[in-house]
Amino acid sequence: MTYRYSICYPDNEDIEYHDTPISGTEVLELAQNYPWIEQLKLLELTDEVHYSPSLDFISNENERSFCLTAIYDKNNNLEFSLWYNRPEKVKVLFGLLGEKERMIVDDKWGFSLQQALTYLDYFVNENYALVERIYEK
Repeated sequence: MTYRYSICYPDNEDIEYHDTPISGTEVLELAQNYPWIEQLKLLELTDEVHYSPSLDFISNENERSFCLTAIYDKNNNLEFSLWYNRPEKVKVLFGLLGEKERMIVDDKWGFSLQQALTYLDYFVNENYALVERIYEK
């Protein structure tokens, strides 16, 4: 499986898109080595904040995506929200016309870097059921 990705910076309104395919291993290395703290410090230094620091990875094969967004928690510790874009079957006209698939985005907050990387690992290894468990109501 290969992925493309985008980066959101606090001090730049333009999202940086990378369309050259990368492997799951490269996805994990990029997220692990990303300067999360340095990017969060930019939030304090800039007058005009555009985004929280984020990495969004999209599968080239099935269009599912997984995004990590960094913030500070109430104690100023690094914390992540995880955003997962996945297909979901929905009933058309209360099921009278069958079902169709559409993409939905789920988000969940309050993860450490290690937890976020664990779920990203599930994503790149196509363990989607494990990713989806965190979004169960």
